[in-house]
Amino acid sequence: MSWVKKLLILSLISILLGLLTICGIYFYIKDDLPDVSTLLDVRLQTPMQVYTADAELISQFGEKRRIPLKLTEMPPLLVQAFLAVEDTRFYEHPGIDIIGIFRAATVVATSGDFSQGASTITQQLARNFFLSREKKIMRKIKEIFLAFHIEQLLSKDQILELYLNKIELGQRSFGVGAAAQVYFGKTVHELTVDEIAIIAGLPKAPSALNPVRSASNARARRNIVLGRMLDTGVIDKESYAQAIAAPVTSKLHGAQITASAPYIAEMVRQEMVGRFGEEVAYSEGLQVYTTVHSSQQAAAKAALQQNLYNYDERHGYRGPLSRLWQATLAETDDSGVQFVEQEPLQRDAIVNYLSNHSGLEDLHHAVVTSVSEQTATAILADGSDITLEWDGLKWARSFISDDRQGAAPKSAASIVAPGMHITVRLHNDSWRLSQVPLASSAIVALDPHNGAVRALVGGYSFNQSQFNRVTQAKRQVGSNIKPFIYSAALEHGYTLASIMNDAPIHQWDNNAGIAWRPKNSPAVYDGPIRIREALAKSKNVVSVRLLRGVGIDNAIRHLQRFGFSASDLPRNETLSLGSASLTPLELVSGYAVFANGGYLVNPFVVDRVLSADGEVIYQHNAAIACNTCHKTEPEQAAEVLPEDAEAQLGQLFNELQAADTPEQPTKDELDLADQVLAPQVISEHNAFLIADALTSGVWGGGSWKHGTGWNGTAWRLQSLKRRDLSAKTGTTNDFKDTWLSGFTPNLAVTVWVGFDDANRSLGVANWHANMGQQQSAGAESGARTALPAWLDFMRTALNGVAETPLTVPVGLSSVRIDLQSGLLSRRNDYQTSFEYFKPGTEPTQYATADIQQISFDTLQQKQPDSETKEDIELF
Repeated sequence: MSWVKKLLILSLISILLGLLTICGIYFYIKDDLPDVSTLLDVRLQTPMQVYTADAELISQFGEKRRIPLKLTEMPPLLVQAFLAVEDTRFYEHPGIDIIGIFRAATVVATSGDFSQGASTITQQLARNFFLSREKKIMRKIKEIFLAFHIEQLLSKDQILELYLNKIELGQRSFGVGAAAQVYFGKTVHELTVDEIAIIAGLPKAPSALNPVRSASNARARRNIVLGRMLDTGVIDKESYAQAIAAPVTSKLHGAQITASAPYIAEMVRQEMVGRFGEEVAYSEGLQVYTTVHSSQQAAAKAALQQNLYNYDERHGYRGPLSRLWQATLAETDDSGVQFVEQEPLQRDAIVNYLSNHSGLEDLHHAVVTSVSEQTATAILADGSDITLEWDGLKWARSFISDDRQGAAPKSAASIVAPGMHITVRLHNDSWRLSQVPLASSAIVALDPHNGAVRALVGGYSFNQSQFNRVTQAKRQVGSNIKPFIYSAALEHGYTLASIMNDAPIHQWDNNAGIAWRPKNSPAVYDGPIRIREALAKSKNVVSVRLLRGVGIDNAIRHLQRFGFSASDLPRNETLSLGSASLTPLELVSGYAVFANGGYLVNPFVVDRVLSADGEVIYQHNAAIACNTCHKTEPEQAAEVLPEDAEAQLGQLFNELQAADTPEQPTKDELDLADQVLAPQVISEHNAFLIADALTSGVWGGGSWKHGTGWNGTAWRLQSLKRRDLSAKTGTTNDFKDTWLSGFTPNLAVTVWVGFDDANRSLGVANWHANMGQQQSAGAESGARTALPAWLDFMRTALNGVAETPLTVPVGLSSVRIDLQSGLLSRRNDYQTSFEYFKPGTEPTQYATADIQQISFDTLQQKQPDSETKEDIELF
């Protein structure tokens, strides 16, 4: 008993000394321990996510990939897998695992090896938030004390949730949500048992064990995790057997992008960094909602890319990217086709070769394996075989230059041969020989009422070029400038019925020593022509004469009202033909003025920004075009635009208060207090007249039945069968830039096509015998090159949208005129039509034929049988 008593006393002394030692260590390091209460308000570094207006993900930006999840949002099997391999007694221990600590201490004491961790999930959380990964005793001691503090502060579920969202899992992924996306392209609920085990095994060594870097290491670790899951009863033997036999297939995945708008995403990134700074933009989990609608964005991208493919095919095939095996001539048959003999590469070698080539957009790399009379077979990078039918090959005559193409091919063998490395794309459910387009393009769609960008594509592929041609490429606009010149003319005494002389101009230039001879394109001259018809037909010489009538200085001042910079507007007569250089975004903003009744709206892409908690921290308050709201005088608005919205609203409230009316403000007036009004830069009358004239650019005029019918340059848009389309084509000298800008009352759209090299012409496409009516031969122009993309986009964008006729402003008059002279007419046949006029600008004289008709009618009333109509006309 004495021996037992001494042993008990010794034990108590040892325990007391241990406790005193622990207390001493605690007070020694107490001041160095961080405040764990910060975990109560922890903000995980999460990337910024960019969405469409209908909540489709466009992109995300940030150093760390993280998808924060609530514990209840995680599948129970995933949580149990982590507990099985990392901390089986998590819900029982107070933050540290005594058994694990003694085991690690024994290893250190006996071998000096610090590799044994024994850290609980709580300790790992403490380390991840507050400490380094260095394997030192003092760090371990701090980790233990922090774990006790955390357990006192947070519940077990809170600790586990933080851990599973914070843990580093390799490839810049943090948390289980991000890991599931990065390694498998799935949400956590889509993971299989073996994939869950792979992710649960990553915390031990995220870099060495991730399945992308080392499938063998990942498999070995996965199997250990599966064993622990089986031992702890998380899975049964059947599930274990299936998971252990599953192959490790993983590759890096980006965010689950559901809407392709990379140019918009980059615009948003730049704006957010400028507004909030890089640290907030990239790590505070901002949710940015744009003005873009996913369906319209998809339609814009498809229209632009298909249009570029069509242009590229018109100008010929530039040949294969390379030859994997170069054959030698063996014999020639009667048709001149060369047959070759050489051992081709094996399938595995071809697939391995193709795996090193990344596709661009919808283009796939392939290697031709065999060729028959009018078909070819090829292997894709995934090892599958495809067949290229004649319809997917026959376009591929050889490219000689931008203006010349080779003869139409007669067989597949004259286009491709075995061993050729080519690119193909799937079009209308069949494979088609293709190539990366060399020409560029841009398309932008705008809501004319507030400037919201509904769709924007800045080039064929953002992965090919990050240069945003919508916002950065200033290109000559060609005839797209004419509506603005004609708008200026309407402000200086002209009407849509005014007659101009469509005849060649020859003006001697003393400085240059040559004559300036602007020409129509095509070089057809109609003589006396009404302004409406001249605009619709895009008559160059009429535009020049109008500019002369208005005056260059007056015209430039008028064009500046549309937001165009004076530095982009040449101070000479070439301005009337489109020598001004503007971006597509600037141009579509100008056209929006005609669509909305005369108001200049500012384009924007960010509608609102939410914090990680869903709180709105920024809301764009767009200036709106409102014909029924308070109006500023157009002339004043053009010269002195308000510097900020508050000044404009202040003026509005002052005028409302000063109004001599006892009535209470209407609901519309109260709602207006929350809106900013866009400045009115041209009159509603002017905007309507140009918009209405541009409908003639689509539908033309005259009578086809009587041989007087004519088409506008955008007549191909008639296929949309809508009367609410206003459009204008544009082509610059030597076909270097082509445009189509147009609008409905609710959507303004501009398309540009050209080469990034501004000196390169889009050229001419010759007749192609294989294509028949499928082709568009001739010089590339706005109507041939840019219009098809505009048409394809609007076909989707306007699908299901009711036709919205232009609203005729109050005060405009509509009178019947003679189509030849522009004078008044009382006739109602094909030689006359109604035309709109601003008050006081209507013609006052009648056409000669009408005067004769009046005389005849009067005479018939007095002497019905005295003379015939023909007698009077002959007289």
